[in-house]
Amino acid sequence: MTVLAFEDAGRLPAPGDNVAIAVRRLDAGTRVRLGAGQVTLSHTILEGHRFAVEPIAVGDVLLSWGLPFGVARSAISPGEYVTNPGMLEAVGGRSIDFELPAEPNFEDRVVPYQLDESTFSPAAPMPRRKEIPTFRGFDRGSRGVGTRNHIVVLGTTSRTAAFARQLAQRCSDLPTSDHFDGVVAVAHTEGGGERTPNNRELLLRTLAGFVTHPNVGAALAVDYGSEAVPNEQLRAYLWEQGRDTADMPLDFLSIDGPFDHALAAAERQIREWAEPVAATQRTTCSAGELKLALQCGGSDAFSGVSGNPLAAWVARELVRCGGAANLAETDELIGAEPYVLDKVADVATARRFLETVERFKARAADHGTSAEGNPSGGNKFRGLYNIVLKSIGAAMKRHPDVRLEGCLEYAQPFPASGYYFMDSPGNDLESIAGQVASGCNLIYFVTGNGSITNFPFVPTLKLLTTTARYELLQQDMDVNAGAYQDGASMDDLGDALFDLSLRVSSGERSKGEAAGHSQVSIWRDWPRTSGEGLEDALNTGEPDGHPLPVSVSRSVEAPDVSLHGFDGPAGFHLHRISLVMPTSLCSGQVARMAAERLQQADPESGVRYCALVHTEGCGASSGPNEDIYARSLIGYLTHPSVERAMLLEHGCEKTHNDYMRGCFAEAGVDASQFGYASVQLDGGIEHSLQIIDDWFGDDSSGQGAEPTSRPFVGNLSDLRLGLLSSGSLSSDAAVASARLAAWVVGADGTIVIPDGDALLEDAGFVAHLGLSATTPTLSHGHKAVQPGLHIMDTPGVWTESLTGMGASGVDLMLAHIGEHPMPGHPMIPLIQWTSNERIADLYGADLDARAEGSGENWPAALLGLIESLSRGGFTPLSLRGNADFQITRGLLGVSM
Repeated sequence: MTVLAFEDAGRLPAPGDNVAIAVRRLDAGTRVRLGAGQVTLSHTILEGHRFAVEPIAVGDVLLSWGLPFGVARSAISPGEYVTNPGMLEAVGGRSIDFELPAEPNFEDRVVPYQLDESTFSPAAPMPRRKEIPTFRGFDRGSRGVGTRNHIVVLGTTSRTAAFARQLAQRCSDLPTSDHFDGVVAVAHTEGGGERTPNNRELLLRTLAGFVTHPNVGAALAVDYGSEAVPNEQLRAYLWEQGRDTADMPLDFLSIDGPFDHALAAAERQIREWAEPVAATQRTTCSAGELKLALQCGGSDAFSGVSGNPLAAWVARELVRCGGAANLAETDELIGAEPYVLDKVADVATARRFLETVERFKARAADHGTSAEGNPSGGNKFRGLYNIVLKSIGAAMKRHPDVRLEGCLEYAQPFPASGYYFMDSPGNDLESIAGQVASGCNLIYFVTGNGSITNFPFVPTLKLLTTTARYELLQQDMDVNAGAYQDGASMDDLGDALFDLSLRVSSGERSKGEAAGHSQVSIWRDWPRTSGEGLEDALNTGEPDGHPLPVSVSRSVEAPDVSLHGFDGPAGFHLHRISLVMPTSLCSGQVARMAAERLQQADPESGVRYCALVHTEGCGASSGPNEDIYARSLIGYLTHPSVERAMLLEHGCEKTHNDYMRGCFAEAGVDASQFGYASVQLDGGIEHSLQIIDDWFGDDSSGQGAEPTSRPFVGNLSDLRLGLLSSGSLSSDAAVASARLAAWVVGADGTIVIPDGDALLEDAGFVAHLGLSATTPTLSHGHKAVQPGLHIMDTPGVWTESLTGMGASGVDLMLAHIGEHPMPGHPMIPLIQWTSNERIADLYGADLDARAEGSGENWPAALLGLIESLSRGGFTPLSLRGNADFQITRGLLGVSM
């Protein structure tokens, strides 16, 4: 029987704690020395999980870092595995080789914090350092000092995200140097709808912070001009807020012609800027010019032991140099208020912090969820059982010597030097975007699982909390904070990290920059502003999936149509797709890299390799939002066009590979048909890319390059068509769409229309199809199993509507365009046509057809267009790069 000294088995974060953190996996029956005696472990305990070191009676609190995180629901003996319901559920959903306790022995308890203003005492500021280190940065005057010098292409809204990415790619050949870091895209999901979003003010503040950031040497903001938050509003906001842009090239481009023409004009502008921007030189600057974003993600039980205290050590020294630091993630400080507010500059700051936390809780409640539900499945699997444990560890990013100077709104600029809190969700990428917009020019990202997050124009240093995980992922990680647990002193590690920070701020590349991996997600719009009508929203039933009854005249028969496609196990389809599906936002860019690599290696087979990159799967509420997410992923993974598919998890998300296996079982889907890879568990970006390469290239089990379908010529009964419109819609165009839909439905094909589309509001469209109702027949992302006319419940945001329709199984989409051409779908072709002469003249090169002559002939012409596409007669713009993908959060999803 194994006998271990306590220090080889567990760690107490603070003296007086009655539970310890297991520093390694401890098998059942292991004996651990405690004081003068020994205890026998009742169950196998995972690394990072907790076991009791003292008897804990029913009703007694469990302590870690000296703070309560739960209450015993049964007597807990020394050596007993400490478990709550959430942890048992999370670990039980993983592939484990041991038996968990049958019942939890404690329940979560958040102790409300009460601020006693009568005894409040302001904390004194720390003394400044006598000797201030320096780094080589870019002095931007009133904008601050930059650690990088980028040209930024800003997609002002989601509609121009693909444009920004393409433009940055076209300019990737510009030579970089010590004083020029190249062109990057900032592409995000917000502001592209038709209604004014609830996050409008926040969005404008964030975009303004990006444009005026000291790491930006020049910026081009791109829109179409018709979005809810266009360039005009951003330009006005910059002026109203007095944001200084006098020292930088800044331009605003509204696309008012063909996509490629706009790309070419924008590229000329960027290349004209490149030489003067690259001529900017680094100068010697005080370390007090650094503004540090303190962030953690993929956290584990050791984040609060090693990684976060190490980040806090350097933050303390930067503040002592006259610099600033920014602690964020509001919901990940719930339960840690006693520590956060232990040292505060004034009572108003303490009051404002608590008010901000309560505001966040209220917003979550308005959406039918609790802010305390934040920890992801990955957090729980790695020992953070509940929000209090996660929050206490996260709060360790504030050093005990440091006082809280003030509280900022999301993306609000730093008013002065010091240590600040910024309101943000726990969603890592959304939180980081706000910190960058506030002026942070260096990011510390503390991670226990090995998150690979990077931002496009601000360097990120990733601190891993344990040596074993660092050795697995060191190709993508910058610092082994786990050395502290191996015996290194915090002062020595802090000095080394401070030195590395100055070198990286002077131009040395971080691991993330070397990997070329980054992404942006701004705090997503929240659909509700109060709790009114919440019960109805929570209890809304789902549509039954039966198509609407259609009554049409059979006097005009449909033309004969030959659809050239393929017949496979899932039926007829127009395309052969190999899919890399990220299970969360954090693995999205790696999935994109994988698909591009696979396509380059297989250009001739006719297979199209796709990655459906999105911002979901973690950092958002559960419930209906999570159901939509899982349903959408399954819809794509089982889409008839997808012949092979592989899931790529980040590793610490809520919707990891094992979670999806559980969803497959519930849906009756064979999980063994898919491949699985993990960025974290497979050893990082390059290792996971190689695993994906190998799986798609291996035909030993029928999963490799051999086709699973054969060429087949179908007809209208085989067609699954998404039908929609954007902008103004003429009555002739609506009736033409109705006649086309009638032909398809009459032949036992399938039509899917998004709820709220202008087609459904046109009297001629409704009358021609004889529709007595236009209510949804499909939930968002639900498969259209029965042929006929379906209406899908959608949120009214273009890209999210396309994403939901694609999950229904449609083979292509046909959209009438009444404003500018819209982004397409990266996997499902979108055919765009118009009957508007002005739109045709402006954007003709981006449209697949313009309606001419009598409206009577339009339906047949549209069918001919569909047939031509199936033959390979043309490639829609959406498959030439102007495409995007975004899973909706529905009416109740909210960032967490």
